[in-house]
Amino acid sequence: MDRIRKGDEVVVIAGREKGKRGVVLMRVDERHVTIEGINTVKKHVRPNPMKGVTGGIIDKTMPIDISNVMLFNPNTKKGDRVGIKEVDGKKVRVFKSNGTVVGAKS
Repeated sequence: MDRIRKGDEVVVIAGREKGKRGVVLMRVDERHVTIEGINTVKKHVRPNPMKGVTGGIIDKTMPIDISNVMLFNPNTKKGDRVGIKEVDGKKVRVFKSNGTVVGAKS
């Protein structure tokens, strides 16, 4: 079970974007995620009239390693570690600090 999924709110804990929060846009692979507004770079793009692409400089969101982000806990207003527990026969993600289920409305 993935501890961080698409749509989760996360906090960056290492690197030049440290302390920023954002929503996970997608899992690139097992170790990398892209986060909305985090780790954006300027990319120079050549024009391609066959594909209808105009040239210039664009902002592109690059992947960040999953070890550099923590799931945001709305109760403590901080990043928190995540564990997996079995509740009612289903595996659910829980915050390690207070044991609440991730995504549960409180």
